[in-house]
Amino acid sequence: MKKLKLGVISLGCDKNTIDTEMFLGSLVDKFEITLNEEDADILIINTCSFIESAKQESIDTILDISKYKSKNLKVLVVTGCLSKRYGKELFEDIPEIDILLGVMNYDNILKYIEDFIKTGNRIIDNENKENTIFEANRILTTPKHYAYLKISEGCNNNCTFCIIPKIRGRHVSRSIESLVNEGKLLATQGIKELILIAQDITKYGLDLYGEKRLIQLIRELSKIDGIKWIRLHYAYPEDIDDNLIEELKINSKLCKYIDIPLQHVSDKILKKMARHTRKDKIYKLIEKLREVPDLVIRTSLIVGFPGETQEDFEMLEEFIKQKNIDNIGVFTYSQEEDTVAATFDDQIDEDIKIKRRDTIMRIQQKNSKELLEKKIGKKFEAVVDSKNDDYYIGRLNFQSPGIDGIIYIKSSHNLNIGEFVNVKIVSCMEYDFIGEVI
Repeated sequence: MKKLKLGVISLGCDKNTIDTEMFLGSLVDKFEITLNEEDADILIINTCSFIESAKQESIDTILDISKYKSKNLKVLVVTGCLSKRYGKELFEDIPEIDILLGVMNYDNILKYIEDFIKTGNRIIDNENKENTIFEANRILTTPKHYAYLKISEGCNNNCTFCIIPKIRGRHVSRSIESLVNEGKLLATQGIKELILIAQDITKYGLDLYGEKRLIQLIRELSKIDGIKWIRLHYAYPEDIDDNLIEELKINSKLCKYIDIPLQHVSDKILKKMARHTRKDKIYKLIEKLREVPDLVIRTSLIVGFPGETQEDFEMLEEFIKQKNIDNIGVFTYSQEEDTVAATFDDQIDEDIKIKRRDTIMRIQQKNSKELLEKKIGKKFEAVVDSKNDDYYIGRLNFQSPGIDGIIYIKSSHNLNIGEFVNVKIVSCMEYDFIGEVI
């Protein structure tokens, strides 16, 4: 019998990408995977609802795809954070949705699809259950030389602006053995760069082992043949200690890169956010991290948080002017229902939020150009990600895919995608380099 064609649309963060890869792995034996959504008999939309814009994108995608139900689309499955958060409303309001699953309910996805095909009865399963990490042999959707490795699920931090703990549950770590086995499997498939992600990687292992085990995990993954780079995403500032800083210095496979979600530097705002660090500790941490040669620090910031005065904003502005951070993502505060911060009376006007965001980005654009110019003439290792007509496009050790800058590489001979080469920086733009192969 001819297999039905299955397509997928994955929205939102890299953690969502991994979920998509996992449930694709659990379905690939039963269905033919198609990259053309118009050809799909079964289509899965993995949604996001972290902030209002992500929520709207997910809803628009569902409505846009639902039009295929009048053509050849037989089964429309909606999964992910939006379906966990607003499942019943979506199920009632959009009758084209055949199956709706929350983020804790992927283990039955194949059964539900088969049941719907047999009976035609719509299915909804987005109830809370004990938080676990869905694991299956992944079908990678990233380029063939790098992959994300989700080391834990959920979060215990309960920041007042964030809905994630209510969607993803409490923090749950995967075992070191499980992660090393997956790392080895990925290496046999040609993966050379592992990007470790979680809502908070610095608390890895606390629930399983009674103590934080991130460094032990990094060292075990570093032993895997074929893995050249290991990259850290979402390390909370209060848990970055001297041991992790030392590991960044001495581990040759650990990228000189760390993503720290600071969000702000005003003590008043940090307290209202229920963050566990303060301005003086942030400055001291940055100073310590700068002892790691060539380390690049990335962060995310929120402007326009309820009660943020001009004085609070100027503290953040001064922090950025000091060129403390190499790469920055700036978000205007999004008033998310069911969060504590949404109930605060002192909400900020949207036009003020946008003005503050643009101010920070203008400062950072100037900073970025100055920081990049200091690297002109220096030599680095780069990985080749793709090619256009004139250049190869790659990344340096301190550039994460999709969110940071890139390097345009000139080469007199052919390079392979996924190849690591030594390059010399010859010039730069605001965020990107131009280099040539040595």
